[in-house]
Amino acid sequence: MSAPQVRANSVDEAISNAMTPVADFISGIIFYSVKIGNPDSINYIEFPVIVVWLVAAALFFTVYLKFQNVTGVKHAVDLVRGKYSKPGDAGEVSHFQALTTAISGTVGLGNIAGVAVAVSIGGPGATFWMIVVGFLSMSTKMAECTLGVKYRVERPDGSVSGGPMYYLRDGLASIGKRRLGRVLAVLFALFCIGGALGGGNMFQANQATSQIINVTGGEDGPLGQWRFVIGIIFALGVGAVIIGGIKSIAKVTEKIVPFMAVLYIIGCLAVIFSNFTAIPDAIGQIFVGAFIPEGIAGGIIGVLIQGFQRAAFSNEAGVGSASIAHSAVKTNEPATEGFVSLLEPFIDTVVICTMTALAVVITGTWRDTSSAAGVETTSAAFATVAPWFPILLAVAVVLFAFSTMISWSYYGMKATGYLFKDSPRAELGFKIVFCMFTVIGASLSLGPVIAFSDAMIFAMAIPNVIGLYLMARIIRKEVFGYRARVRSGEHAMVDQ
Repeated sequence: MSAPQVRANSVDEAISNAMTPVADFISGIIFYSVKIGNPDSINYIEFPVIVVWLVAAALFFTVYLKFQNVTGVKHAVDLVRGKYSKPGDAGEVSHFQALTTAISGTVGLGNIAGVAVAVSIGGPGATFWMIVVGFLSMSTKMAECTLGVKYRVERPDGSVSGGPMYYLRDGLASIGKRRLGRVLAVLFALFCIGGALGGGNMFQANQATSQIINVTGGEDGPLGQWRFVIGIIFALGVGAVIIGGIKSIAKVTEKIVPFMAVLYIIGCLAVIFSNFTAIPDAIGQIFVGAFIPEGIAGGIIGVLIQGFQRAAFSNEAGVGSASIAHSAVKTNEPATEGFVSLLEPFIDTVVICTMTALAVVITGTWRDTSSAAGVETTSAAFATVAPWFPILLAVAVVLFAFSTMISWSYYGMKATGYLFKDSPRAELGFKIVFCMFTVIGASLSLGPVIAFSDAMIFAMAIPNVIGLYLMARIIRKEVFGYRARVRSGEHAMVDQ
């Protein structure tokens, strides 16, 4: 073993020893699970309460907003196409740019690795429940992004800051809960910074670097000992984008997101149609598996939990992160971005996650227990097309990871700005630290650090969803008031 490897392993071990107790404690709180069944039985399952928290909010807002996730989709598409955009509206980016920035923050390695894990554990039926929750989650995104625009702070230079920090502080103050709002806003900002540095950065850099090394010959290949250098390249790329703020990020994501989504979907479709004869059986497995009768705990409930969990963890509806990006949109109507954000969980979960699920179900790679479930399972599915096809997956992984990093850098920067009264020095300091953590993430395994940061991301959902419930009437008034103005002709389409 070379000296650099020894040092890296020593640092890995030191970080692990220091972080494990903290990560275990925080994760134990955030991911507390209700246990069902006998621990010695195959029907034993654990149901994370945070998943119930997120899915319950999605169901509530779907009903409370009268199924805008169905009736509002056409209007959402029209908004993204710019049919209602006006040049004089306040904000920094277009509806399309805001959408792609938010999607880039949610479409990441979870869409590739996480879905494969869900199917491997819960079976093909998990796909059905994943789609159901993706559909319901559209309503939660609408609620939080409407508030994000309504309570954003606009400055004389045209820049804006928004997201849960601001609507928790100002929105709750407007209904007489000023002290609670300030506490929840600070908690959200702290959680957001932790999540941005870890799950939104180090984990993405680590997994993307691993994929690059895997497709170039593994640890014994030409890049096996160059993790640090790959990390520096990632950091330079991220730094070059984020130094310019949301406008720079939006210009990159509006190009990367459509390309990476189309590239990945084409790859999945190639896998699906190269195994064309297996399609009917795979669809049957998904629908039958969703309602398997044997063993209530290990059967229907177990499959349902895997689907719910993957959808909730993939699209981050209820976490509040996306509303930070959507808040920068050019609009004078908060509900417009609520409608645009409906499309985000649909693209992330209903389309991209479903593509992954179909690929691993149709090829049967989800049954292979010889290797760890995750990217390896999806890569094996891609390999059924041609031996070189996993390289296409590696390209998608790198793009997914990079786009996630630049979006989460913006979320963390805005959270830092909130805590330090929009200090340019504090925001610049966060950008520098973020790039340093990119290199660290690519170089080390960081297991406990990632567990901690994942907990931080989903801890964001606790103050955020509390705020959404308390401001539900405000959300409903904005959404239905806007729809009424559109019907009356007050907001007419702009000639293209």
